[in-house]
Amino acid sequence: MTYCSFCGKEEAGGDHAFCRQRLSLIDPPRYCSECARRMVVQVTPDGWAARCSRHGEITSAR
Repeated sequence: MTYCSFCGKEEAGGDHAFCRQRLSLIDPPRYCSECARRMVVQVTPDGWAARCSRHGEITSAR
């Protein structure tokens, strides 16, 4: 099962076009796509980093 990184709901459970648009333009992911846990997010002028307590960190890598 996978989860939306923006709203935290199941990917298969609805239309996430708005979520994908927000993630591609501005916002970092707020929820882990593997377990739906809320992530710790840090936004800097250079980009962002999001950390799941179980699955580690992802970054914008700009």
